[in-house]
This record gives sequence, C-alpha cells and structure tokens, in this order.
Amino acid sequence: MKKIALLIAVIIAAVMLIGCSGKNNTLYILNWGDYIDEELLERFERETGIDVNYTTMASNEEMLIKLQAKDTIYDICFPSDYIVEKLIAEDLLHELNKENIPNLKNIDERFLNLPFDPGNKYSVPYMWGTVGIMYNKTMVSEPVTSWDILWDEEYAGKIFMYDSIRDTIGLTLIRLGYSINTRDESHVLEAQQALIEQRPLVQAYLGDAIKDRMIAGEGALSVVYSGDAVWCTDEEEGNPDLAYAVPEEGSNIWFDNIIIPKASDNTEAAEMFINFLCDAEVAKQNTEYIGYSTPNAAALKLMDPEWLENEVYNPPAEVIERCEIFHDLGDFTAVYSKAWDKIIY
Repeated sequence: MKKIALLIAVIIAAVMLIGCSGKNNTLYILNWGDYIDEELLERFERETGIDVNYTTMASNEEMLIKLQAKDTIYDICFPSDYIVEKLIAEDLLHELNKENIPNLKNIDERFLNLPFDPGNKYSVPYMWGTVGIMYNKTMVSEPVTSWDILWDEEYAGKIFMYDSIRDTIGLTLIRLGYSINTRDESHVLEAQQALIEQRPLVQAYLGDAIKDRMIAGEGALSVVYSGDAVWCTDEEEGNPDLAYAVPEEGSNIWFDNIIIPKASDNTEAAEMFINFLCDAEVAKQNTEYIGYSTPNAAALKLMDPEWLENEVYNPPAEVIERCEIFHDLGDFTAVYSKAWDKIIY
C-alpha cells in the first residue's frame, strides 16, 4: 500500500509539474488586428520553445476592460499612450526589467521618455503615426485639407468613420477648435451634436474593416490611422486610387506600446518577447509587413529609403507639430462615453 501511495504521489506531482510547465511555457498576447507579422510569432516559438496564444482586440477601450478584469490572462498587450497612462495610474502594469531588454538601445530617443510613461518604466514603444483622412481620388476631386469634408453632403453614404470614442470625438473637437483632451463638457456636447448631424452621411462606423471597404472602392472618404493608409495605398496590396491627408486644423499623433500586465506571472518570457520585437531585423520585417511606422532607429537603417521618403509613413515636422497626443481623462471619460452612446445609438 505504501508503494502504491508513493506511486500516486509521484504521478500527482508529475501532473502538477507538467501543468505548471505548460502554463509558464505559454505567452498570452493581446494585440490589435492586423498588427504583427504572424510569421514572427512562429519564429519566436521556434527560437525560444515558448508557445504563443495570440488574441486580437478592436479598440483600446476593449483592451482596458480585459486588463481590468480580475481573471485577466494576458502577459503582453499593445495599448496606446493614454491607456498606458491609465493603466499606470491604476497600478495594473509590471515595471520592466530592462536588463532583459538589451535591444531597447535600438529605439530612437525621440520616442522614449514621453509624458504618458516618463523613463519608460512600464512600456516600450512599438509603433507610431497620425490619424487622418483617406480618400478615393476618383470620387473626390477637391483638395482634402480640412475635417469639414467629412460633413459635406456631396459624399452622403460614402463616408466611413472609426468606431472609436477618442478618435472620432477627438477629430470633431479639433474641427471645432478645441483640444482632443478637453475637460469642458460644453465642448464635448458640441462635438456630440456635430456628429449626430453628420450621422446621415456616414455609411458605417467601423474598425479594421475600413481598409477592405476602401480598397474595394466602397467609400469616398474614411478616417484612418496612417499605417492603415500605407497598407491601403500600396500598389500591389492596396488601391492606387487612394491617398491620405492630415487636415490643416491638426490631428492626433499616437504611440502604441508594449506592456506587461501586473497579473502576468510569466514576466521573463514576456520580456524575452519584447526584446525579440526590438531586434533590428525583426522590427524591419514587422514594420514592412504591417505598414505602421517603427520607432526602431536600427531597423530604419536597414530599410529601403523609399519608406522614409513616404510622408504618410514618415510625416514631416510641420505635420507632427500640428498634432496632439491623447491623455487619460480620468473620471471625465464618462462624459465622452455618454456622448458616444448618443452619437452611435
């Protein structure tokens, strides 16, 4: 009996060990759709022996809800600037062990030590860009220089807007002459009314699906991130009739980042993955695949000069200077959410 009991104990211990090993050997990643070359995930698995469980999200707000949940499972996420700021305030992020991320040296200093995470204690830059208007040159003959064109009745039923609170309300605030970070409720209500008035002109409020719809020639105008515009205007993959502009009133300049949620118990593997993404060759492959602008200076040196000559991918200083970074609005977020519900529903 003692031998049987000992054998059972050994089997139970082995099963527990296998279970723990499997958990620690899997990296749970939450990212935006179409936002990484998935060949790189397979390469990471081959080179490290670590399995990747990869999930996508549609918005920053969706990701925030997932990370605030007590049973969150993620080890790596890719939030935008203002969400990083909020996650830090709520103590939901691991402080990074930079000794495990030596490739951080490849990141251009322009993208480090930004206001939402001074010193990059909790985040590493992933991609960056602007928000603007993508338009079909066969349907739009006038210059696209202002957000006003999205309210032009000539394009009724041919406009796609982002299904995104901050992006859509933000560009409307800019059009009205206000900050995208305003905490003045009257400004938000004015933007709400403007978007309600625009609603009959809008074919749909979408996320990633905007790209396919515009490539297919189903819309004349759409709000897009610059990286999506690079992909959509590509001569081979996209539609050469499409072009992109950042309106003269200004826009949002955004920074997406890699973070480790505090709930993760697999931080060494997570930091290994961050370091992998910061490798110059890896970052080059990734940015060329998805079309979004990399902050990796070492990767840029390896790329064809055409990328840097592309003002959508590499916006000039005068465009950047008229753009604003989103900040966490704290409790005032509720005012934006209430306005958004009235706009959409």
